[in-house]
Amino acid sequence: MKNYFQQTKNYWISDVSFVTLLVMLTFTVFVLPVLIDQEEDTAIFLNFMFILLFFVGVFSSNKKGYLFASIFLLGLHLGLRLIRFSDNPYEFYLVERLVIILNLILMVIINITLLFRDQEINTYRVIGAVNVYLLLALAGAFGFELIHLLVGNGIEGDIELVGMDGDYGTYIYFSLVCISTVGFGDLYAGGIATKMLAAFLSVLGILYPAVVIAKLVSAAAEQKK
Repeated sequence: MKNYFQQTKNYWISDVSFVTLLVMLTFTVFVLPVLIDQEEDTAIFLNFMFILLFFVGVFSSNKKGYLFASIFLLGLHLGLRLIRFSDNPYEFYLVERLVIILNLILMVIINITLLFRDQEINTYRVIGAVNVYLLLALAGAFGFELIHLLVGNGIEGDIELVGMDGDYGTYIYFSLVCISTVGFGDLYAGGIATKMLAAFLSVLGILYPAVVIAKLVSAAAEQKK
């Protein structure tokens, strides 16, 4: 069992794992919203994918602090999910969303440390940079939902929010539109908190590629030397 755990951990801290994570994120970001929109029962895949992603975060942790934080947040997330899907009359949906955001931010930090853990540059590292970008978009999506839950004045436009996991597609779509600075105009930020988060994601979407490209080019130059 210990050997299996170590082998799994060795894989997830290797460069090859960036490809597997990209497949998981691509499914979560671009495919799941379509499935959820077509079939309500497929929302369970959303819950499963995020649990799986956070398990990956545990195995990807290359520092003790990150490992303990990942295990704690994963355990908290699992506990909140069990409460929601059990017969317990109490639900902590808002807290659950906050835990997801913290978990995603931690995954961003972990993947950045893996991405720049040395001066090596290869195709896998470029894929890793894409993974961080998608993780930021996911964190933004749940950020918009959290604002809506707290303030009640979030994303506006020709939409009808149904609540719970059914709105996931709308939130991730708007987050992607913001972080990519596309701005189609069909959806827009309603309250000041939503506007500030949308603006933050837009600035992040502009600065992140520039900073990452500069860092990767610098690492490539050092590698050639």
